[in-house]
Amino acid sequence: MKAAISMPDDVFMAGEAMVETRGWTRSRLYTEALRQYLRHQNPTEITTQLNQVHPSLDDAQAMRKQANRALVKASDW
Repeated sequence: MKAAISMPDDVFMAGEAMVETRGWTRSRLYTEALRQYLRHQNPTEITTQLNQVHPSLDDAQAMRKQANRALVKASDW
C-alpha cells in the first residue's frame, strides 16, 4: 500500500540520515517506526507489563500486614 504523509522537515531529514546509515529503504524505516509506536501504544500490552511489575491488591495487602506485624514485634510497648 502506498501513502502520502506530511511531516516536519527536521524529522524527515533525520529519517533520511538513518536510511542512509543503515542501508534501509525509506519504506522499511517508516514501517519499523510505526510498528514500534503501535506496540508501545497498545493499552493491553501496557497493562500486562504493569501487572508484572506491581503486585496485585491482595499481595500488597498481605505485604502491608506482614510489615505491620514485624514493626509491632520490633517496637517497645
